[in-house]
Amino acid sequence: QVQLVESGGGLVQAGGSLRLSCAASGRTFSSLTMGWFRQAPGKEREFVATITRYSTTSTGAAYYADSVKGRFTISRDNAKNTVYLQMNSLKPEDTAVYSCAARSYGNIATTVNRYDYWGQGTQVTVSS
Repeated sequence: QVQLVESGGGLVQAGGSLRLSCAASGRTFSSLTMGWFRQAPGKEREFVATITRYSTTSTGAAYYADSVKGRFTISRDNAKNTVYLQMNSLKPEDTAVYSCAARSYGNIATTVNRYDYWGQGTQVTVSS
């Protein structure tokens, strides 16, 4: 069993930045593929970013949705059992509940059903 707790959400103006954190417990963190998803009101949950297991940086080990590529960066600190999502140049359309997810087996995945564990989510609101 894996427990995930997100933090760092809030209200920010368009063009601003936020950094989300997701602390994991219950299993060797480095063995988990981690992902970030978001869900806006009235919409389905959508993929944002993922980072492979055993990696220590997002470089060469991450994959992003086209809508956030170049603005968001996923990274992980295996010593702290934490995955981050740095969000820059935020837009009103980025407003959503952001959730982190963990995948026990396999590597990069972009669909909800490939992940085994989910956090409760943190609200990000971007004002225009």
